[in-house]
Amino acid sequence: MALPKNMVKAVYRPSSIPQYKGNPLIEALPPLMDTRQVRSGLTGNVQFDPKDIYAGARERAHIISSLLDDFFQPLSAHVQLEEKISIMIRQGYVGRNLADGSLNTHMQNGYERVMTGDLEVCRFEHAKSTASSLSLIGCSGSGKSTTISRVFSTYPQVIYHEERNFTQITYLKVDCPHDGTLKNLCRQFFMAVDRVLHTDYETKYTGKRHGTDKLLAMMSQVANTHAIGVLIIDEIQHLDRRRSGGVEKMLNFFVTLVNTIGLPVIFVGTPKARPIFERDLRSARRGAGFGSLFWEPMKAPDISPGMKTEWMAFSDKLWTYQWLQKCDVSLSEDLRACWYDLSQGVLDIVVKLFVLAQLRAITTGGERITTGLLQKVYDDELKPVHPMLAALRSGDPERIAQYSDLIVPNIDLKLLELTASIKLPAPLRTEATLFDENPQAQRLYNLLVGMECEGNRIVPLVIRVLEAHPDLKTSKMIELALKWYESQEAPRPPTKAKSIPRKDWHSLGSEDLRFVFSQTDSKDMYEHLKQNSMIFDMEDWLRKPG
Repeated sequence: MALPKNMVKAVYRPSSIPQYKGNPLIEALPPLMDTRQVRSGLTGNVQFDPKDIYAGARERAHIISSLLDDFFQPLSAHVQLEEKISIMIRQGYVGRNLADGSLNTHMQNGYERVMTGDLEVCRFEHAKSTASSLSLIGCSGSGKSTTISRVFSTYPQVIYHEERNFTQITYLKVDCPHDGTLKNLCRQFFMAVDRVLHTDYETKYTGKRHGTDKLLAMMSQVANTHAIGVLIIDEIQHLDRRRSGGVEKMLNFFVTLVNTIGLPVIFVGTPKARPIFERDLRSARRGAGFGSLFWEPMKAPDISPGMKTEWMAFSDKLWTYQWLQKCDVSLSEDLRACWYDLSQGVLDIVVKLFVLAQLRAITTGGERITTGLLQKVYDDELKPVHPMLAALRSGDPERIAQYSDLIVPNIDLKLLELTASIKLPAPLRTEATLFDENPQAQRLYNLLVGMECEGNRIVPLVIRVLEAHPDLKTSKMIELALKWYESQEAPRPPTKAKSIPRKDWHSLGSEDLRFVFSQTDSKDMYEHLKQNSMIFDMEDWLRKPG
């Protein structure tokens, strides 16, 4: 019998931890990982081939845009979250062992709750819970949902225990309903289970006129029927509504899930969710059963010599993924400081600013990221998040508290607009287009053929003669062409030095003084050159002995 793609057959690995021994639900999980393995498992897979730097502009735009999905650099907070999740899943299964009957005990108690509609009733008093809860709070863009997805991607979501004909769900993620009602939470839960197992719980249970208590009892029973390892409730800030007493009733239900049903729960939300858990001691304890993590943006760069902060390591790594033809190999501290100031260390904004800057660099032809370019992209493309980032920049807790979300709307549309604005390269000037545009070229070609010159050598010869001396009479052109032909050379005429307009100086090489001038205030140019030892200091030279 072929298993669905999201399901694996249980392979048991004996555990060395006494509490976990002999528990099929735990021993079927992947082995515990050390820090190095965790970092390797979470790191994004960016396909980088240096040859792609010389691909067409449109092709590079698509490659650069893939960074939004593929780039992920684990930080210490991500490793800490993986460790907590690893413990939560396994500890939650200790009290729900498929082999010793404890899971059946929970299921029997669940049956009583479904029949009576009372979440507090139980048939067997000795059924214990080893589950805990965890709250993860951070502003939008701090990587909460992305990290959780990457952590759980190291687990198979569904494990089939063939000997016991039992299907185990290791984790289940649901979004908290916007209206904060328990009935819609139950619907979201059943829909999530149906997506994973291809069942019809939503139709079976929510299609009938069941009351909220009945739905909650059936939800808890389904959680035990499939031994859900951990339930992730995302967007928990939506509970902050005063509709049907949603907040208090739902928090009571979560406590029942953890303490009575034995199901670990992870609450994920923005800072708007903090008051839900901090309004009183009882509520705070509910959200901090296994600790409460508050993710802040990365800290400002530390300028102490020899110190490498997470921001520096993160930005250095991201900087290597450039497909620009004039990019600087190393990230300058001025550019790093500007990058941080504009993004305030919010991971999502850091990456999006970097991607949009590369696209803008290709569009303008500069092919290089500069502080001026970053500022321009920030001003033009990230306007919706300016108030939030300004609040973070101010460091004022009251201003920061006004904003819970940092979302760049229509980011896909911005990428498409920037990609569309990239000019296609001008078509190469072939002999066909030349002859169409210039009848004189066709005439010169025909005359040289008539003089029995080799055809494969004539075409480039005609092009070069016309480029070098377009105003010559035809007879003189033939004379010059034959001279070059007989010498078996067809040299290109010397090109005149091309004057580059000031507005295009930003596209020159980093060592070109015109580029330096374009990146520096004209008043500070002399000081900049002096600091970089580009001006000979006569007075200092005269002061030197001998």
